Amino acid sequence: MTPAERDALAAEYALGLLEEADATQAAHLAETDTDFAASVEAWRARLAEIDETATAVPAGDALWHRIEDRLGSEVHVVGPSPRFTERLLAVWNSLGFWRGAGLAAGTACLALTAGLAVLAARQPTPALVAALLTEDNRVAAIVNIGADGRANLIPLAALPVPSGRVLEVWTLWDRARGPVSVGLSQRAQRLDLKVENLPRAVPDQLFEITLEPVGGSPTGRPTGQILMKGLTARAL
Repeated sequence: MTPAERDALAAEYALGLLEEADATQAAHLAETDTDFAASVEAWRARLAEIDETATAVPAGDALWHRIEDRLGSEVHVVGPSPRFTERLLAVWNSLGFWRGAGLAAGTACLALTAGLAVLAARQPTPALVAALLTEDNRVAAIVNIGADGRANLIPLAALPVPSGRVLEVWTLWDRARGPVSVGLSQRAQRLDLKVENLPRAVPDQLFEITLEPVGGSPTGRPTGQILMKGLTARAL
């Protein structure tokens, strides 16, 4: 791996975005490679600063169930006790748990900033950014477009893909022409988008992700469920 690729791997490892095989590789590197371990810790420190800017979100029943699962036994919150405090501190200090909880319940601002942080390890600051929102207005992915016109997609949350389906990324800048496919993937992962033969992206250009049959839409137009979408805006 190049230094930029190693740093990007460290960033995605710190964010908790890696698939199991990649996460295992990154964990091994963190244990055996002091430079890589230092890069991971540096990203964790940056993300900790970002987390401090997020608005507090009340924990729901689902989050408490996850806490109970992590602790390995049921937790009854009936009042402060040394045992409960000890367990709660263990959860609080569990970076893996809070990465998962943050991805599931973090604010859109945190997700967007985290996505841009990962991008910084890959290429210069983007010229345009699109935050792709789900139906419940969660930022689930970021599209970054560089000054050179190259674009990539960075997922910010796990995205289940049913058997026999793939994720297809589309862009629309001209309604007369219609949406154009710019990428296919069998799972939520970083993806370089195929925009080299398209007009240069502009502000308010639509990007969206749909579920399509393996191999992509048979019609050349979106046919499946729209999972998320968003418009480009100039990067700050």
